[in-house]
Amino acid sequence: MNENIDKDYVCGDYGEVTEWLQIKVTVPTERLDELTGLMSMINTNLLIDDLSDIDLKTCYGDLIYEKILNADKSHASVSYFVPKDVNISDDMAFLRDRLASASFTDAEIEVIGLCEEDWANSWKEFYKPFKVGKIVIVPAWEDYEAKDGEIIVSMDPGMAFGTGTHETTRLIISLLQKYVKEGDSLLDVGTGSGILAICGAKLGAENCRAYDIDPMSVRVANENIRESGLEDKITCAQSDLLRQVENRVGGYDIICANIVADIIIRMTPDVAPFMSEKTVLLASGIIAERCDDVVSCFEQHGFKIVERAEDNGWCALAVMIG
Repeated sequence: MNENIDKDYVCGDYGEVTEWLQIKVTVPTERLDELTGLMSMINTNLLIDDLSDIDLKTCYGDLIYEKILNADKSHASVSYFVPKDVNISDDMAFLRDRLASASFTDAEIEVIGLCEEDWANSWKEFYKPFKVGKIVIVPAWEDYEAKDGEIIVSMDPGMAFGTGTHETTRLIISLLQKYVKEGDSLLDVGTGSGILAICGAKLGAENCRAYDIDPMSVRVANENIRESGLEDKITCAQSDLLRQVENRVGGYDIICANIVADIIIRMTPDVAPFMSEKTVLLASGIIAERCDDVVSCFEQHGFKIVERAEDNGWCALAVMIG
C-alpha cells in the first residue's frame, strides 16, 4: 500500500476562503464498489473518479478532454474533503487498517493539501488525554496526573489505527470494563495500535494475544506494549484474521474484534474453536446500518447477542455461544 502526500491545497468558498484536505484512495476499478462501501463508513459525501464506463464509440473525440482520453481506465478513486484544521489521524489510521484487513494491498492513499512533514507532527496537537469509564487514554508525549480510581493507558498510535478517540474504539473499551475479569485470557483480532489488548491487560487480563494483518500495526503495537511494561502479559504478531492465531486450551475468555461488518461476518464461521461457553466476543467497527446483518450472521452460526451498544452511528456487540 502506497501513501503519497501532495503539497497543493484544495480550497472551497463558504463565505470565506477555506483550506481543505482531500483524502483520496485509488484502487483497481473492479474493486471500486468495495472501496466506496468502506469509505462511506467515514464520510458519506464522496467524490468518485471512474473513467472506465466512458463509451468512446458514442462520443466525438474532438470534444473529449485529452486527459480523459489518455487516463488510466484500470484504476478508480474515491475521495472526501475535510477542513484543513480537522484532526484526520483516526481517519487515516482507520483507512490503512481497514484496507489492509480487506486485502487492498495495492491501494494508494493520498492526502492532498498537507505536506509530509506537517502530517508527521501536526495531528498530535489534536490528540489530548480523554476518559472512557475509568480508563484514561493519554498520548505518550502528554503529562497527566492520575486521579483516584483511574487506569492510565499511554499510547503513541503512530500511523496505526487506535488512538481511542473513534467511536468504535470507545465502545469496545467501555465493554471491556464490563466483561474483563482478573486473570482472564484475551485475544485481540485486528489490534491496530494495540490499544484494546493494553486496556484488557490494565483491567486484569493476564494472557493476552494480539494480531493484525498489517506489519506496521504489529510494530506499533509492540512498541506500545513495551512502553507500557506489559511484555509479560501481551504478545503481538501478524495474522490474517484467525489464520495464524495461536489458540489455547479451553479457548479465550475475551475476544476483541474492532474491524468492520463485512470482515466480522467473514470471521464468524471460524471463531467458535477459539471460544468456550463462557467466552465473551466483543465485536465493534460496525456501522449502525449494518448491525442487523452482523447480528443475523452470528445467530445463524449458533451465537447469541448479550449486549448491543451504539454511539454516533456505530454499533458494538457482546456475543456468546448460544
